[in-house]
Amino acid sequence: MSIDARNHDDAETFDGSGEETGDEENKSRIARWADDWIQNPEKAYAVMLVFLGGVLLTTSLFPLYWLFNVSMAPPGQTDIPLVPTTIDLSVFIQVFQQVPFARFMFNSLFYAFTVTVFVLLVGSLAGYAFGRLEFRGKTPLLFSLLVLSFFPPATLFIPLFRAFNQQVPMLGLFTLPVEIYGTPAAVVTPLSAFTMPLAIFILTTFYGQIPNGLEDAARVEGTTRLGALFRVIMPLSAPGVATAGILTFITVYTELFFSFLMTGNSAAEWAPVVDGVIAFQTQYTVRYDLQAAASLIAIVPVAILVVVAQDKIISGLTQGALKE
Repeated sequence: MSIDARNHDDAETFDGSGEETGDEENKSRIARWADDWIQNPEKAYAVMLVFLGGVLLTTSLFPLYWLFNVSMAPPGQTDIPLVPTTIDLSVFIQVFQQVPFARFMFNSLFYAFTVTVFVLLVGSLAGYAFGRLEFRGKTPLLFSLLVLSFFPPATLFIPLFRAFNQQVPMLGLFTLPVEIYGTPAAVVTPLSAFTMPLAIFILTTFYGQIPNGLEDAARVEGTTRLGALFRVIMPLSAPGVATAGILTFITVYTELFFSFLMTGNSAAEWAPVVDGVIAFQTQYTVRYDLQAAASLIAIVPVAILVVVAQDKIISGLTQGALKE
């Protein structure tokens, strides 16, 4: 073999071994990281905490900060700095002075409270039936609820609008005796129907986990099934009831479509809180500072509810998923 060929073979061997050595170093580095994280899980938790904290700050908290920043800007200013130049909290007082914003918030809170009470009452009865009783057609009915939960609410707006205005019969059978468009019933009725399936699924899961012996003991004492439901089943399923109620309340309070289109534009006509935010926009002017301040005020009830009841929500969701 010539000297040139031998040198060529040596060069190929050297290059190949170099690539293999680099791959081994990369693999060994990744393996060292994996072993280090397995032996010291605190490091892995710290990295995950930093990552999730960054995501939370970017997606959730920064929009709230930006709303506050806009609310602090002078009226008419569109070039908003990253850090507010002045802090004037009187803008939050002006929100209630210029429009009846308290009434707008009351309307949305009334919708949320009414729907939540109705959904928990009817959902508890349905959850008891599905979770603790055996009857023919149980599975198809549950499947129908699952289908309804994915049904687009917007597709029902036109028929409901015409029915609530007494233009067409309800279900083709009867016409409403009074026109309910523009009243709380026009909002409460469809939102109760759309939030009911989720509440039934949650309550069915929890009610089905209560031992039969506890209910039988209550019935031996003379309690009816309905009494056992409210005196035994519901108290023992408090995390599930709280979860269903809180999720329903938040869903209805933040709902826009039906509450906006089924009511008038003024607070006296049961307009929701979003109309209160839009009220600061006139034909020629837009008070972005007041709109931002009103948006922050509107968030307060939901924020308080989530902070106070976050343990119940987490407990309800985890218990419903893990219990057998």
